[in-house]
Amino acid sequence: MHRRKFIAGGAALAAHAPRTFAAQDGFYVPAEEAPHQRTFMQWPVNRRVHPDRIFLEMTQQTIADIANAISDFEPVTMLAAAGDHAKARRKLSDAVTLWDIPTEDLWCRDAGPIFVRNAAGDLAVRHIQFNGWGEKQVNARDSQIAARCAQRLGLPLLPSGLKGEAGGVEQDGHGLLMAHESSWVNDNRNPGLDRNAVEARLLAAYGATRMIWSPGVWGEDITDYHIDSLARFTGPGRVLMNLPKRPDTDDPFHRAAVETRDALIAAGLDVDVIPEPTKRRIRALDFVASYANYYVCNGAVIAAQFGDPAADAEAVSALHRHYPGREIVVLNVDPLGELGGGIHCATQQMPAV
Repeated sequence: MHRRKFIAGGAALAAHAPRTFAAQDGFYVPAEEAPHQRTFMQWPVNRRVHPDRIFLEMTQQTIADIANAISDFEPVTMLAAAGDHAKARRKLSDAVTLWDIPTEDLWCRDAGPIFVRNAAGDLAVRHIQFNGWGEKQVNARDSQIAARCAQRLGLPLLPSGLKGEAGGVEQDGHGLLMAHESSWVNDNRNPGLDRNAVEARLLAAYGATRMIWSPGVWGEDITDYHIDSLARFTGPGRVLMNLPKRPDTDDPFHRAAVETRDALIAAGLDVDVIPEPTKRRIRALDFVASYANYYVCNGAVIAAQFGDPAADAEAVSALHRHYPGREIVVLNVDPLGELGGGIHCATQQMPAV
């Protein structure tokens, strides 16, 4: 499914002063590390998507583990149909709230609401229409989640004119975006729109002023190579990436990841590169072992470990370096890696105002 792979290089960290910017309507997506009101997540249930009952239960437990960990730091709202609440509640902490918003799958980063705010502190939901990664997966419920959340919260639903997923674009909250073309300039999401048209709509949607593109990979995984398992903004002008120590030039994901790293460096960003794990519990080639697919919540970073002591420790050290003063909580989320994603893919933040 969400097969995402990655590479190596490095640079020193440096601080950059935030730049001012404004979307046409004054709304923007704050940085993930800014304070949150709560985290949204989705309860996976669809048997067409998850035909193996035992693996589905393992996946549900993993989603519960993530939600329970986040709930130690901020409120968590789990989205699920009312008929699924009893089973979910048995795995969830009492600190996690359940809402009756039906779901199919767990990828709240992609199907969930993208929250924006303005200088006056007003909140809204920016509507980038989820369509199952280009109609590759059933999405009768998941394609409605963002609108249903906005309705329940009484927030405006602001159109973007785009189909796609928030996992396909990274923002620093200070005017800069980065993305792979393959996830956006693609007829399965945005037919008839060239890169310039997509860029203009993304900049307006996120309230940003500048965008860094790299090509990505078309058609090799369900997401067309989302960027959030490869590279993450950790502050203005600063990026953390995880990449293989020895990239395979025959692997399209490795080649694309090298191109992304080079594009970020050429754009003047400080790029800190850590290695992927080599001694993993799950050895499958399509397993996503991404340290970059972490989630920043109030006072903590929720991250994955994969059973490689040296690489796991290096990842934790990097997260401490990039997020000083936050607790680093590491979890075994292997079922998500087997599905092709990670912790960031399963979460969506609602900013504080």
